[in-house]
Amino acid sequence: MTGQDGLSSSFVETIAGFTAGVVTTLCLHPLDLVKTRLQVDRTSTSHFGGSLRIINHIAQNEGGLAAFYRGLAPNLVGNSTSWALYFLFYGSFKNALGSYKGGLRGLTASDYFLASGTAGALTSILTNPIWVIKTRMLATGSQAPGAYPSFISGAKQIYRTEGIPGFYRGLVPALFGVSHGALQFMAYEHLKKWRSRPTQDGSGEARNSTKARQLGNVDFLVLSGLSKLFAGCVTYPYQVIRSRLQTYEAHLLYSGATDAMRQVWRHEGLVGFYKGMGPNLLRVLPSTWVTFLVYENMKEILPGLLGKLE
Repeated sequence: MTGQDGLSSSFVETIAGFTAGVVTTLCLHPLDLVKTRLQVDRTSTSHFGGSLRIINHIAQNEGGLAAFYRGLAPNLVGNSTSWALYFLFYGSFKNALGSYKGGLRGLTASDYFLASGTAGALTSILTNPIWVIKTRMLATGSQAPGAYPSFISGAKQIYRTEGIPGFYRGLVPALFGVSHGALQFMAYEHLKKWRSRPTQDGSGEARNSTKARQLGNVDFLVLSGLSKLFAGCVTYPYQVIRSRLQTYEAHLLYSGATDAMRQVWRHEGLVGFYKGMGPNLLRVLPSTWVTFLVYENMKEILPGLLGKLE
């Protein structure tokens, strides 16, 4: 499908998603680091003070402000690549379903769920190796025994000691987590459709019934936040299990995703599945707002920007 400026919609979706991933990661990486530390913590109970304890430990023992950006490279590569691929696949599947049903306005909740779920599964399979390295770098300080000094050295060490399977640790819960994106985009698309419906006059008749209401940045903030909260509350536990399976000694602690779930339940109870939820909420909402604001605005301005360069 090609837009009015002659640009492929898939190209626009990819560049918009890539840009959104870069901006979001640069702004919010420290919160991602704190969340990961909490998720892989097997000793303490889950409480809000845990975040402050980790922040204080990092600041005092791991190198101050710079330590909060450990693992930035794999996180930057992972987020930018993931969002670029996700929006590329999602846009392609959504347009294909729209063509089959005679237009995007005819898509149902199940159509959005299918498109976003398929896009999420493909993206998870392609990017899981990046997330393994990122999780291991964020889970420990740079001075910890066996810590990866860089993204490249981490990749070499995993290949040397664990082989190709090492890059796909945590893939099963990651694929389960595809439901998070599917639920989020299903809710987001329907909220957008509801919000952009034609307005009504005092008599209850629609004005400009052939033209949808133009959404603004405030709409994107509210709608993306609501959809993220909905999906996050339902699917957060998979992130904890995925992080546990991607740590350095995961192969010594857990035999698989089921075993990790069983151990978390036995030793930490229900709250164990929600460790890191506090900083995660602080991170995901700003992250979601930044991602969708950049994405939606880039879709609008990118054709014009590229047109001026031609």
